[in-house]
Amino acid sequence: MLNNAGHAIAEKESSRLPAWFKQRLPDAQKLSVMRILLHDRGLHTVCESARCPNMGECWGQGVATLMILGNLCTRHCRFCAVATGHPQGHVDEAEPERVAQAVEELRLRYVVITSVTRDDLPEEGAIQFEQTLRALRKRMSQLKIELLVPDFSARKDCLKRVMDAGPDVFGHNIEMARSLYERIRPQADYRRSLEVLRLAKEIRPEGLTKSGFMVGLGETGDEVFELMKDLREAGCDLLTIGQYLAPSKDERHIPVQRFVPLAEFEEYRQQALTLGFQHVFSAPLVRSSFIAEQAYQTVMDNRLNNR
Repeated sequence: MLNNAGHAIAEKESSRLPAWFKQRLPDAQKLSVMRILLHDRGLHTVCESARCPNMGECWGQGVATLMILGNLCTRHCRFCAVATGHPQGHVDEAEPERVAQAVEELRLRYVVITSVTRDDLPEEGAIQFEQTLRALRKRMSQLKIELLVPDFSARKDCLKRVMDAGPDVFGHNIEMARSLYERIRPQADYRRSLEVLRLAKEIRPEGLTKSGFMVGLGETGDEVFELMKDLREAGCDLLTIGQYLAPSKDERHIPVQRFVPLAEFEEYRQQALTLGFQHVFSAPLVRSSFIAEQAYQTVMDNRLNNR
């Protein structure tokens, strides 16, 4: 654990963001339209709940990552801004259709659906993912759908239910190097997350699998390489790597340990491509859903060209 001096240094460092974190101001009118539409439908976005730094840019383009199953997570990870609580088994059965209506109204070609972790449910939320995906397919047969799911305790029955619904991309984030799990996300398990990706590929070999992780939490370069190697061995196709930013100065959130230089992000990208990932986004502001459609389309174009 960090001592008090370590916390002070990290907080001081995190208050001085490097120049490459500067972003253009978003279009306020577009943000307002998106917020009103989603909120009127009673929908949540991970963009807001997780305080994503790309929210302004994505919403300005009419793109959002929708978060199903409420906005209370049953796990408490020290890097995440999503609220922790006890949903007590509540599931909104009308939510899948509302999601489909909103996506249709936004005229999206590509949508990312994620959720909080719901350990309180018998199937841990897998049914809601399946029903949401099927509602989307029913309304928009040409829509491309990416899922970013919790670990479902690596239960094959849950994963099969989701994979059989036919997502174009199946995502599950490994989040960080193995050595950091006990301190930062003790309710999760590194090997369990790898097993989720392995099972998804086993169930649907032709499907694309995706994962993402953060740097700047105290990991070493060797640990990052080991992490990427483990993901490839689990059959992961697509990868995102981004800089960790503390959601708040609250002591429950781990402070930034280091701002990773741009050159190091590029080095990780090159290493990942060498390991065999089909597409890699690696940069400070990259998040798991960052320009998701572009990554998917690049891989599909490459597959077509290599036939």
